[in-house]
Amino acid sequence: MTTEPLFMLDAYRRQASARVSGYTAEGGVILDQSLFYATGGGQPGDSGRLSWDGGEMVVATTVKVTEGAIALVPVEGATLPPVGSEVTQHLDWDRRFAHMRVHTALHLLSVVIPLEVSGGAIAADKGRLDFNMPEAPDDKAALEQALQALIDRDLPVTEDWITDAELDANPALVKTMSVSPPRGSGRVRLVRIGQGDAQVDLQPCGGTHVARTGEIGRIRLGKVEKKGRQNRRVYLHLNG
Repeated sequence: MTTEPLFMLDAYRRQASARVSGYTAEGGVILDQSLFYATGGGQPGDSGRLSWDGGEMVVATTVKVTEGAIALVPVEGATLPPVGSEVTQHLDWDRRFAHMRVHTALHLLSVVIPLEVSGGAIAADKGRLDFNMPEAPDDKAALEQALQALIDRDLPVTEDWITDAELDANPALVKTMSVSPPRGSGRVRLVRIGQGDAQVDLQPCGGTHVARTGEIGRIRLGKVEKKGRQNRRVYLHLNG
């Protein structure tokens, strides 16, 4: 069973129909196409609900199962839609949009701190990146100002696709050492921020992003934690 990732086609779509392909052994619901993003790359799986004729199921999270299949994990005790039935997917949009804002902001954080990234995580109100950074930044306020200035330029966020071989030939595109680029289909998605001479970032990513950096809004940089001799964890928070 495979699942068409509708979230890759349009990250702003909030509702879509689908057909139930089957269940996982743990009781997850596999659809033929999913509006819900599956956990990966530091971004949490989407939540929301499914509705069908005579029933409804609350979706707690979404995960990848077998190669190419996505499962919607129900809340405990939920009734599952019958296999083969037509359902309507309702995305928890506020949570997803917050993830999109944080995820794009973290890409920009890797621009103002141009060091190797060794890890990261996204939540609805904040995110963090781990950098190969032996010493803490001298001026966190200046970094925050530089990041906010990039956001306020309202740069377009677009995507391109390259082959696995093209990515292998351009290893510098990969910033995050702990997260493998989204391979498997023979091609890799690149997320580009800015265009032409105004391009500020280009890196492989399978997550969801805002269409323009201005949608991120106001941010602030939080604490910088030492996580090892060569590692610093930098927190980013959304302000509203």
